Amino acid sequence: MIKAQGRPQPAVESQAADKVQVESEVGQHEVEVSSLVSDRGLAAVRDRVQELLATPATPDQIAVVNRQLGRYPRGMVAVGACCVCGNPLAVVTRPQLEDDTPFPTTCYLTSPEAVKAVSRLEADGIMADWNTELGSNADLADSYRRAHELYLAFRSALAQRLGDDEGRIAGISAGGMPKRVKCLHALTAQSLVMGPGINPLGDRVLDLVRPVFDPQLCRCAQPWAEAFRQEDRQENR
Repeated sequence: MIKAQGRPQPAVESQAADKVQVESEVGQHEVEVSSLVSDRGLAAVRDRVQELLATPATPDQIAVVNRQLGRYPRGMVAVGACCVCGNPLAVVTRPQLEDDTPFPTTCYLTSPEAVKAVSRLEADGIMADWNTELGSNADLADSYRRAHELYLAFRSALAQRLGDDEGRIAGISAGGMPKRVKCLHALTAQSLVMGPGINPLGDRVLDLVRPVFDPQLCRCAQPWAEAFRQEDRQENR
């Protein structure tokens, strides 16, 4: 098994709460956030987007994601998180696909091992418990709303850099945020792409599934190097 040192650093810092509005038009991408998100936090989100776009997905990465999903990853612009072996765990998808279809799920979980582990949690009914907790725990609700705002800020920065129109998905994040828990895969993908300390429930998921899925410990059915060794052997036959 392969181990890594440390977790990714959080993209933003904590603060305290209100409303969020996003206005998105072609050529104009303004994001307004509450006091939950500081100016430094917004700058960190933009820096993360810039970092990701500076290293776009390679043909090999796209090929692996294609195998993971069983289809071509439409709109994929970057790998947002990798296993220590090199396999993509989550990808970043542009807000507007090539055929102009809006796509609000910017952080998308691709690792089959991660998807399976998170699906088991969902099947256990944990989302109902967390929805109840959101209604009774004000601190958790604020942190979850902050994760929603940061998701919107991330996508807005991405749209601005790519020239995409996100007007049809303005204010829509993913996973049920900011008030409900509807998809743990989306929340986990945000935690993987943007780092710990951003989405409290995505971070919880990663802690709970650690015995079977850990970004710092390779449990891939087909690690990166092995996959490409097999391809080389097939090509040389």
